[in-house]
Amino acid sequence: MMTMLNTLKRFIYACLLVTPTLLQAHEAHEHGSQPQGAALAVSLALDENGTLWRVAVEGGRVIVQASTDMGREFDQPRKLNASPQKIGTDGDARPKIAIGPEGNLYVTWTQALTKPYSGHIWFSASTDGGRTFSTPVIVHRDRAEITHRFDALTVASNGRIYVAWVDKRDLHAAQANKQAYAGAAIYYAYSDDGGLTFKEEQKLADSSCECCRIALATDSDGHAVALWRHVFDGGVRDHAIARFSGQPLMEAKRASFGNWKVDACPHHGPALARGGDWGWHMAWFDGGEKAGLYYARMDGEAWVSSPARRFGLPEQQAGHPALASRGEQVWLVWRALTAQSAIVMLAYSDDGGRSWQDAVQVAETGGRADHPQLLTQGDAVWLVWNTANDGLVSRRLLP
Repeated sequence: MMTMLNTLKRFIYACLLVTPTLLQAHEAHEHGSQPQGAALAVSLALDENGTLWRVAVEGGRVIVQASTDMGREFDQPRKLNASPQKIGTDGDARPKIAIGPEGNLYVTWTQALTKPYSGHIWFSASTDGGRTFSTPVIVHRDRAEITHRFDALTVASNGRIYVAWVDKRDLHAAQANKQAYAGAAIYYAYSDDGGLTFKEEQKLADSSCECCRIALATDSDGHAVALWRHVFDGGVRDHAIARFSGQPLMEAKRASFGNWKVDACPHHGPALARGGDWGWHMAWFDGGEKAGLYYARMDGEAWVSSPARRFGLPEQQAGHPALASRGEQVWLVWRALTAQSAIVMLAYSDDGGRSWQDAVQVAETGGRADHPQLLTQGDAVWLVWNTANDGLVSRRLLP
């Protein structure tokens, strides 16, 4: 009986973490930086000149705006899709924006289709500094009305654009053949011509979780690395990591070992940052026996090189992490909840994640709040956080 009760408690805790309205809603008001009627789920990027770019959804349109004062004021929105669409803006689903080495802007988003949980991944680019954007195109060649959702976007130093997403074509094929299939799959496509064309999509791995964001980054060789929640044997939802380029370069390897067995969608994806030339920093939420937020290093393509370290307080529902690294410096932020507010906590390491200073609170808001994000530009590391009451909060982080 106690085992059943503990399992139920952990499941309820996970559900609380993924509910869009985690706090009692307060009437939102404008602070100049929050588009009228836009969802809180936004993505941001900093260009080499220090201009902050934001992609959001307003009235069924994907909009891109620029700010030269780190989000206090944004310019007029550029509307990317000519006709309104139903676009993912909840939990781990949101439009993405990335900046290429040549300064081009790239945007992806997921259009929800008529069938439940179905979608298409769209892409648009600007090659003139954000003044205009290309006519949007669907990235994947498979156009079945199935799940192509939870897009992830990154650009390598050689200019190659990678887009990855959660895809259920293999699940439907297995069901048609009356075969078992757990979860969904991770697919990706890439472009070497600035997004004018994408190579036909390839499968990276079977049996991914169906509704958690994919953490996507690139290494110094221009390859991509993905970290995602995976469905392992017995319904365990831990994380897997894989490296790929024009083709998969390694089999997916297990990256976390919390052994969280849950037949549900956590809506709680991981964070990933390059750790110099040795491997990767990883952060994730685990709802297993010791539920909480965790960090670990992965060296190369081998194994987790350090025991996972737990951060945050369970009673504050610590989760939705973001990571940034520069040399041996590592910044980890996450969202937490108190009785009256949402807060952002920061932990800092100056030795590559081997040890950490005590976590400190760096932001607070009294209303609803998005997940925190970390942006780097030159020597600067910025926390950016979209909130209902206070608009877009930005703060430069120091060691």
